[in-house]
Amino acid sequence: MDLAFIPSPSTGVIHLGPIPLRGYAFCIIIGVFVAVWLGGRRWVARGGLPGTVADIAVWAVPFGLVGGRLYHVITSYQPYFGPGGNWVDAFKIWEGGLGIWGAVALGAVGAWIGARRRGVPLPAYADAVAPGIALAQAIGRWGNWFNQELYGKATDVPWALRIDADPTIGRAGGTYHPTFLYECLWCIGVALLVIWADRRFRLGHGRAFALYVAAYTVGRGWIEYLRIDEANHILGLRLNVWTSLVVFVAAIAYLVISAKVRPGRETVVEPAAEAARATAAAEDGTTGPAAEDSAPEASDSGDATASGTTSTERASKEL
Repeated sequence: MDLAFIPSPSTGVIHLGPIPLRGYAFCIIIGVFVAVWLGGRRWVARGGLPGTVADIAVWAVPFGLVGGRLYHVITSYQPYFGPGGNWVDAFKIWEGGLGIWGAVALGAVGAWIGARRRGVPLPAYADAVAPGIALAQAIGRWGNWFNQELYGKATDVPWALRIDADPTIGRAGGTYHPTFLYECLWCIGVALLVIWADRRFRLGHGRAFALYVAAYTVGRGWIEYLRIDEANHILGLRLNVWTSLVVFVAAIAYLVISAKVRPGRETVVEPAAEAARATAAAEDGTTGPAAEDSAPEASDSGDATASGTTSTERASKEL
């Protein structure tokens, strides 16, 4: 008899009248809000304007959701297009199934579109939102808890996850490793690591984002070994383990090469902020060369911002 374990919810859906409120979707929505909030604070601390992160997220989030679902369906196609599969289920995103690699890849495309429309550098934006993405993943993993999915091997440790038996899908009841919790805690650690390293080493030109990717893949690699859900294998390893290895090497390579080619941290100067400063200068009667001479000097590795915020003030605000 198990003396201690983490219980699973009896249902992943709460009905508010005719409206179903699904725990999986709720966790994803909360994660997105946290990522935008934290990314917005970090962006402003780097010299950007409030609202920029949210505006770009309007493009990045839908692209990311589509990319995450595509990756899951492509790499785990059997339930949808294999023998006895139902292709319609591929659209049932609320039942779970989002691949982080597809979400990041296609989400980056959406972010690139949004960044171009806003006139800001994508690498700087990626650095600002990196810790928030890790926290969004941590929150989103609780959606797997609501759905009683993606758990690990059977275990009797005190923090084991209790899974209910469900003969309709061939699920045996018992206590298993709560891999959703392991990944949640790992992602929180990754977010804290990126924030610390960004403060300590003044990461720029996409290196904070690369650090997030590298750190996350390390955790994802060992967590994959604990999972017992069906997955495609290559040379005896789960596909996501291979993906983690490849992405880890790519992220480390980017960190090393980028630090040599473009050291320091870029200055964030938004066109809208420049226009606002020019308007303010015109109203003060300081247009022309004099206004340019009085503006804060900005260098590729400096901290001067378009609004004239001092480096001390910005450092106190940066997360």
